[in-house]
Amino acid sequence: MRLKIYLKSENEDFMIPFNYNHILSSIIYNKIADLDLADKLHNSISFKFFTFSQINVPNRKITKKGILSRDGRLNFYISSPNDYLIRSLVDGFLEDLYVKFKHEKLFVEKIELLKEIEFQNKMEFKTLSPIIVRKKKEVDGKLKIWDLAPGDEFFKALEKNLIRKYLMFNDMGSTDKKIKIYSEMKSVKRKRIAIEKGPQTTYNRGYMMDIILEGDLNLIKFAYDVGIGEKTALGFGLLFAS
Repeated sequence: MRLKIYLKSENEDFMIPFNYNHILSSIIYNKIADLDLADKLHNSISFKFFTFSQINVPNRKITKKGILSRDGRLNFYISSPNDYLIRSLVDGFLEDLYVKFKHEKLFVEKIELLKEIEFQNKMEFKTLSPIIVRKKKEVDGKLKIWDLAPGDEFFKALEKNLIRKYLMFNDMGSTDKKIKIYSEMKSVKRKRIAIEKGPQTTYNRGYMMDIILEGDLNLIKFAYDVGIGEKTALGFGLLFAS
C-alpha cells in the first residue's frame, strides 16, 4: 500500500534543507497510531518493511541553503507491504493534522491512499529516492563498507536483498520465485545523502535511475511496496512505475 502526504507551511516561503531523510523518518514514526508497533519498528535492527520518497516541491527554488518552497507546500510518498502499518499511519495523520518539521509545524492538507497499480512480469520503474547498495572490503587488514555503483555486482546484490526481505516478511525459509533486476542506464544520477542520528552524521552514495524488474509478480509487487536496496526505512529505494 502507498500513501501520498501533502503538507503546508503557514509561511509562503518555507526552506527545506538538502538532507532531510531523518526529518521525514521522525515524522513517520511519530504518526504511527499503534504506539507498540511504532516502538517495535523504531528499535528493530532488522528490516522494517517500509520506505518513503524524496520530498516533492512543485513550486520550488534551489538556493545555497536548501530547497525553497515558494508557496509553503510539499509532498512525499510512504510505501509498505504491511497494510496494518499504512492504516495506522492514516489514523495517526488524521488524529493530529500537524507534523513537526525541524522547528516548525506543518499542516497536513491531504492524505491520499493511492490505488494499486497493475503489475506485470516485466516492468520499468524510476526511483523516487536513491538506491543504496554496499559491500564490505578489506583495506589494510580492516573491513570497510563501500557504496557500490550500478553494475553487475550492484544488481545481483539488489536481487539477493529483495529475496531476503521477501522471505523474512512472509516468514518463509526459502522460495523458488525468481527476479532479475537491471537497468538500461538511460537516466542515472549519483546523490550523496547525509543521515543524522543523534550527534553522528553518516554519508551515503545512492543512485536515482531507471530500473527494470523482470520475474515473479509477487516479488515485483513486493519490491514496489517495500523499496529496493539497503536502508529503505531511511528513505531509499522507492520505485515509481514509468
